[in-house]
Amino acid sequence: MKKQRKSPKARDKKSRQTAGTTSKAETDQGRRNFLRLGRNIGIGAILVGGTGYVFASNHANMRHEHDLTRVGNGRPTIVQIHDPQCSLCRSLQVDTRKALDMFEEEKLDYVVANIRTAKGKTFANRYGVPHVTLLLFDGKGELQEVLQGQRGAYELRNHFQNLLDS
Repeated sequence: MKKQRKSPKARDKKSRQTAGTTSKAETDQGRRNFLRLGRNIGIGAILVGGTGYVFASNHANMRHEHDLTRVGNGRPTIVQIHDPQCSLCRSLQVDTRKALDMFEEEKLDYVVANIRTAKGKTFANRYGVPHVTLLLFDGKGELQEVLQGQRGAYELRNHFQNLLDS
């Protein structure tokens, strides 16, 4: 049988002496871990808050863009009869926004009548038009022009300019 080098009593005595004390390095490491945790929580809170803000802002913009009561508000308005599942409608929307970006922001209103909603479908039926269509209204809410089908941004810009000039 092998003889132990240190007796169990000596080991217990040494561990009892060091158990109550912590070294400066351990204390510094604990502070660093605590500060990292605080920093990570702060970054997480900023990310969650920022994401919430962006989501709320996008939702408010979408509601504003789909507000059909804006037709006849004193400014010329372009209403797109839109089906979100139609690729031609999405392309027309992109080109319409490009054309609108060529004007000063407050000159024209842009409204989307989504035919997947009751209000959008009723609006499209009132004017007897299918999706992939733009309706151009003057400031009084009177229909000036109907543009059916896909159009390029520069062609749309010309139609929008004519609406402003009338």
